[in-house]
This record gives sequence, structure tokens and C-alpha cells, in this order.
Amino acid sequence: MTDTLTVYGATWCGDCVRTKRFLDRNGVEYAWIDTDADDAARDYVQQVQDGRMSIPVVALPDGRHLVEPADKELAEALGLTWP
Repeated sequence: MTDTLTVYGATWCGDCVRTKRFLDRNGVEYAWIDTDADDAARDYVQQVQDGRMSIPVVALPDGRHLVEPADKELAEALGLTWP
């Protein structure tokens, strides 16, 4: 486990852009890993999804993974207030 929230995704992915925008808007620090540019990241994403390649994958510091999370799901996982 790590203290860093990590987002695995691609620049062309609308859900990835939305997730990054949500995290930025809420002041959440995260590491961004582009699965198009990193073969190991792509393998990791497939590993945590039993072979699927849905993005974004948000790796939380507690070891959980969220796949294509809605903003509300992400807020709840991070303990943020949801409107």
C-alpha cells in the first residue's frame, strides 16, 4: 500500500478527464499514469479487472480500486462531502 492516490487512464478518455477534474476541483493530490504510454500500467489495469481494460482505474491508498467511478462514488471513497 502507498499513501498516494493513483489514477490510471488515457488523455482521450472522457471519464478520465472528468475524474481528474473532480480531484483537481477538490484539492486531492494524485499521481497520473497514462496507460497509453506505459505498458506496465496497462498490464496492472487489466490485472485488477480480471483482464478487462476499463479506465479510469483509481487506486486508493488503502488498496481498494475504483473502476470508472462516478463523482459521487469517488467523493464517498475519499470521505468528501457530496452535494
